[in-house]
Amino acid sequence: MSTINTTPDLELGDAPPTTWEQPVAPARPSLMRTPLTWVRRGGLARLLFLLPVLAVFGAFSWYPIVRLVLMSFQHTNLVQPATWVGFQNFSEVLHDPLFPIAVRNTAEFAGLALVFGYPVPLVAAVLISEVRKRRALYSALAYLPVVIPPVVAVLLWKFFYDAGPTGVFNTMLHWVGIGPQQWIQSEHSAMASLVLESTWANAGGTVIIYLAALTGVNPELYEAAATDGAGLWKKIWHVTIPQMRNILLVTMILQIIGTAQVFLEPYLFTSGGPDNATITVLLLIYNYAFGNSLGGSYGEAAALSLMLVAFLAVFSLIYLRATRSWSSK
Repeated sequence: MSTINTTPDLELGDAPPTTWEQPVAPARPSLMRTPLTWVRRGGLARLLFLLPVLAVFGAFSWYPIVRLVLMSFQHTNLVQPATWVGFQNFSEVLHDPLFPIAVRNTAEFAGLALVFGYPVPLVAAVLISEVRKRRALYSALAYLPVVIPPVVAVLLWKFFYDAGPTGVFNTMLHWVGIGPQQWIQSEHSAMASLVLESTWANAGGTVIIYLAALTGVNPELYEAAATDGAGLWKKIWHVTIPQMRNILLVTMILQIIGTAQVFLEPYLFTSGGPDNATITVLLLIYNYAFGNSLGGSYGEAAALSLMLVAFLAVFSLIYLRATRSWSSK
């Protein structure tokens, strides 16, 4: 009597069939997030430790922001009681004849600083990184203008910009046969003179950032470029810039935001002159708030400040979205 074998034939190396399933571990019951559970896990203690920080941050950061928004819809000089005027402050700012001039001058300052001032720290960092001896000395000299107080630096350059024939810069031009120039006294050259001083005063910090970033670039890339006969400028264009693109994008947006808020140079150099050639948005805000000795128009100053914040926020968002694909390469 024969029996039927229902077990499939096994070949050499095959694992025997199993008729049981892998047991599934029971799911852990989720703990209910109740206030009592939060307290037992130390949430109350963490909150007590955070309260001083939150109080200080709220008093010195969030409260001024909320106060600024409220003041932009009020007419107040911080002496008499404030009155609610709605969007009247924004309308007065937009119809102010100095508003388009300030916007144009601010855009001109930012553009000149981006064209002439932005490449200077990168070139200086590359040149310093190529130096084999006394690199620390050159780095310190590049950072030295940042250590000088900004007001002192502006007053020093104001002395250099003396329009007389005995001025420092005019004396140097006389050595090469060029006559004296009206630096900050002329509406045609005043803005460029401000950009020159601002670049000198602020480039040192960016140079140090670039020097730190250059240490992360693979030196074999420079060796390969040198083998192919690339000079210094080709190394910068084909090796340095692609390897540092994330840092370059960050410093560019920071520079644009910083130059859009330029105040110190126009205020100390020219007070917005000559003929409103150097009045900027922040200087106009200052004039709204403190230009009148009897009490400034703080509502208009707050409105223009809010407009500047909104513009920079939207511009930063567009910039980050536009450069997302390039920075991710």
